[in-house]
Parts: sequence; structure tokens; C-alpha cells
Amino acid sequence: MDAFVEIGLILAVATLVSIVMRLLRQPLIVGYILSGVIVGPYALGIIKTTEHIELFAKFGIAILLFVVGLSLKPDVIREVGKVSLVTGLGQVIFTSILGFGIMRLLNFDVISSLYGAVALTFSSTIIILKLLSDKGDLGKLYGKISIGFLLVQDIVATIILLVVSLLGSATSTSTSNLILTFAMGSAFFIVLYVLGKFILPKLSDFLANSQEALFLFSITWGLGVAAVFYNFGFSLEIGALIAGVALSVSPYAEEISSRMKPLRDFFVLLFFVLLGSQIIIGSIGSIAVPALILSLFVLIGNPIIVIILMNLLGYKSRTGFLAGLTVAQISEFSLILMALGFSLGHLSQEVVTLVTLVGIITITGSTYLILYADKIYPYIRPFLKILEFRKNFEEKKENTEEIFNMIIFGYDRVGYDFVNTAERIKNKHIVVDIDPSSIQKLKKRGVPYRFGDASDVYFLEEIGLLKAEIVVSTIPDFKTNLSLISYYKHHRPEGIAVVISHDIKDAKALYAHGASFVIMPHYLGATYASKMIEAHVADNSPFEKEREKHLEYLEKREKVTE
Repeated sequence: MDAFVEIGLILAVATLVSIVMRLLRQPLIVGYILSGVIVGPYALGIIKTTEHIELFAKFGIAILLFVVGLSLKPDVIREVGKVSLVTGLGQVIFTSILGFGIMRLLNFDVISSLYGAVALTFSSTIIILKLLSDKGDLGKLYGKISIGFLLVQDIVATIILLVVSLLGSATSTSTSNLILTFAMGSAFFIVLYVLGKFILPKLSDFLANSQEALFLFSITWGLGVAAVFYNFGFSLEIGALIAGVALSVSPYAEEISSRMKPLRDFFVLLFFVLLGSQIIIGSIGSIAVPALILSLFVLIGNPIIVIILMNLLGYKSRTGFLAGLTVAQISEFSLILMALGFSLGHLSQEVVTLVTLVGIITITGSTYLILYADKIYPYIRPFLKILEFRKNFEEKKENTEEIFNMIIFGYDRVGYDFVNTAERIKNKHIVVDIDPSSIQKLKKRGVPYRFGDASDVYFLEEIGLLKAEIVVSTIPDFKTNLSLISYYKHHRPEGIAVVISHDIKDAKALYAHGASFVIMPHYLGATYASKMIEAHVADNSPFEKEREKHLEYLEKREKVTE
């Protein structure tokens, strides 16, 4: 069969399976792997010229890792914060140890157990970002923490891919040559970083005038650096990822990433199709039990590890539970690692098939867990009490008989301004927040606070919400605000409820459910600025005064919330 016709048929099958996956609300990666099974030798047998598919697959993985590298700025660990760093590294360490033990108990050899244990630790940044985006939870506390520790995982995965590449080189290279190879690779990475910091931004400024030229340069840079690293004895994968990291400091990194993604999606499809076609159907019976055991470990064990770590850091069980579900699957990094191990001769095809099967099960299962997490939580909540080793803020006994005239939900956004207002009018107030870092700021400032979840009705009753004359929510989540004001206004229609929104449709719905006023920051700012222009036209002096006042406010705001 002609290679062109072969690839066309593969794409047709993948498209049909992807439509089914969309109807089932499953990530397309599952559909791609299943498509590979269908077009593989155990079903339709469409794939004949595997060398063409393998070439395209290499392009796909190189571009995928290049795009991932574009989001991994060198100072990302400092940016994601303590909780993401501790949780990300802690989950990788504990999952690796437990996973290795489980695989050894399942009678796998040491090398296979090491690869498998490491593969079980990584969660899919791409899939989780998509699911959180679909749910509108990227801005929530657990969403930010999840993205943070997933980025930490990506950095760890980068290091492990580098180590595996070196191990592969070690099989045919003397120790001195291996050290030389590593030294050359490290020196080349430093050169790349310097280029990315000082030269590439200027070059990209010049190329940015032509989107086609910028796109062509990006492909050349990513694949070219990958080829150089390959010649140094490393894998193409690690070279492509480092190429992305070096270019991540460019102001056009996001633009480059967005233009590369369609190309990535096409080529990476063929990688997962090829991976699916290599699944040994006949061996599934023998690995079904190990696959089920490892899948349960990932679906249940990984979230438990994250929940415990976040509890020890002072986060409530609900935040830990939601964040924990984001690690309840293995990632494309896991499958790339296993494919690399197989190509180096470290692993058998059976072990690769095992981890691929675990990937299909966990990605499918975790998708439903994440999408329906809010409905699952009330049922699982009593069991989470067992995992609360630290007496955190949730369990701290407070004087719940105290009545507050004003309750402010959320501090770090615009809650600061409402606290100032409450202090000026001498209104007895309290701030409710679910982020421990915000609680520390409130404690330092001496502001009365409660650590809790605004969507938890039992907690709202505990803090005396219905006794408050004024309720202010600076939480940007529409569902939380809708639930909060509906509950408050239903029981206390004369009360004042002020909430925040960034969407006109949501704001109208909040008004329909009783909101006294909906803050829309962008519209309020634009209205104020337009009134200034109307009042002063071309007179710059009032704007200069307003500018100085605003800068003074920002300085004060920044100091208080640091």
C-alpha cells in the first residue's frame, strides 16, 4: 500500500474514533491510541510501512517537547511557589518508591520496575490544562497549585529524560567519553541559554514582522537544536525540550507556541497511533491484572499522596482532593519515556504495552473524576478526615457565637479595599479565604479571618453568614458566587450582597438571583477613565494628579499583600 494512502486511512480512522471520544468527553490521546490498535496488525492491518510513521512520530515528539519547553522558563520553580514545589517533588518521590515496590511484587525485573515506577509519577500537563480550562477552574486556588506542580513534574521529567539518554550512551561509550559528552552537552545548553537571553529576543524582534519567517525560524531552531544534541549522543527528545527552554525567555514564546501547536497535534497523533499499533493484543491477558493494580494505584494512590502533602502544608481537604485528582493519570511523558527505554533496549515490548494500557485506563478514569469532582466530594469527604494528619485551619475551633456585620470572601484580589473600607466605617468584619498564604497575610495585618470554603453551606452557617448585614465576595468563580448570594438572599432578602464578575452574562444572572451590586473591574475602570476624559478633555494636570494617587495606592497595596 502506498504510504500516502496508508497515512490517509490512518487519519480517517483516527478522526472517526476522535469523534466518539469527544462524545464520551475523553481526551483525544485515548482515541489516538485506540486508533493505533484498530489500524495495527491485530485488527485492520493498515500500517505496513512503519518507517514512515516512525519518522513522523519523531517529528511529533520533538515538536511536542519543544512546545512544552517554551512554557518552562528557567526560574519556573521560584514562580510556582512553595506548595507546588513541595507537592510536585513529594508526589514524584513517594509515587516512585511505592510504584517500584508494587512492580517488584508483580515480579518485574529491576530495570522494568524502575522505568515503570518513574512512568507512574508523571501526570499530563496538556490534558489537565484542557480539563481545568473546560471547567473554568484555571483561576481557582487548586487549579493554580495543580498547574504549578505539573510544571515541576515537567522539569523532573526533563532531567530524567536526560539521565536516560546518558544511560543509553553509556552502553556503547567509555566512561571518559561519556563524561566528555555530558560536559559538551552542558556547555551547549549554557550557550543556548545565553543565546536565548541576549541574542534570540533581538532576532525574534526582527523576525516578528513576518509571521511566516518567525514560524520557519521556530521549526528550524527546535529541530536543529534537537539534531545537534542527537549528534552529541543525547536523545532527540531532550534536545527539542532544551531548545524550547532556551527560547522560553523570548517575548514571543507564547506566539511561537500557539503557531506550533497545530503542527504538534498532527505529528503527535501519529506517535500515539504507532504506539497503539505496537500493543501486543495477545499479551493483554497476561498483563491485565498488573495493569489493573497499577491503574488503581495511580487513580487512588497518587491523589492520596497529594492530599496528605497539601494537608501537611495547611490546605483544606477539599482543595487537596481537587488538586489530587489532577495527578490520577499518567502522561504523554510516561509513554515517551517507555518508548525511549524500548528503543535503547532497556525494556521489552510487553512492559511498554503494560504502561500504555495503564495510560488508557487512568486517562479515561481521571477525566470523569475531574469533571465530576464537585459531585463526588460530598460522598468522599468523611473518608478524607482519615488523611488529615495536621490540625489545620479547617479544624481550628473559633468563637462561632461572634456576630459580624460584614463578611468579605477573598482577600488577595480586591478584598484588600473592602477591608480598608470596613476599618474606616468601624464595621465589625471578618475575611474568609481558602488560601493559607492569604491567611498568613491577614494574620500579619491583624485582620479577623476564617479559613474556609465559600461553597460549603455548613461552613457558611458556622461563621454566621445569615446574621451579616453586608456580604462581599471577591471570588471570581461564577458558580461559587451564584450559590453564595442565592443562599444568603433567600434567607435574608434585606441584606446587601456585593459580588465580582468578569462576564456580562454572568453578571446578569447574579443580579437575577438577588445580587445588590456586581463589580465588573474592567467596565468600572473604563467608565471612570472615560468620565475623566469627558470632564477634562485635553487638560493633562488632573490626569497627572490621578496618576500620582494611583501609583501611591499601588505601592501601598503591594507592600501590604507581599
